[in-house]
Amino acid sequence: MEISDTFQITLKLGGQTFSLDIKRNEELFYRDAEKLINKRYSYYANRYPGQSVTTYLLMTVLEIAVNLQKQEASGNLKPIMDTLNSLINEVNTVLK
Repeated sequence: MEISDTFQITLKLGGQTFSLDIKRNEELFYRDAEKLINKRYSYYANRYPGQSVTTYLLMTVLEIAVNLQKQEASGNLKPIMDTLNSLINEVNTVLK
């Protein structure tokens, strides 16, 4: 039996569940991204109570994007940006 290069994982981001088909060798990146997003989501939820899930997720995405832009300005982050754009496209596909 041949093992596929891709498989399905389930991520929980801000209380919302997402099932994604990913490359096996990228699973750790997705798991680490899930932890980072949930950590920052919790920060914003505690700091600004009473907002919507969407607001917390958008604040989280904005913070991460600003940090990536800062890093990109100080060096070559093309591989990281390419991976991030791929993740964004995958999430957008799932959300549609």
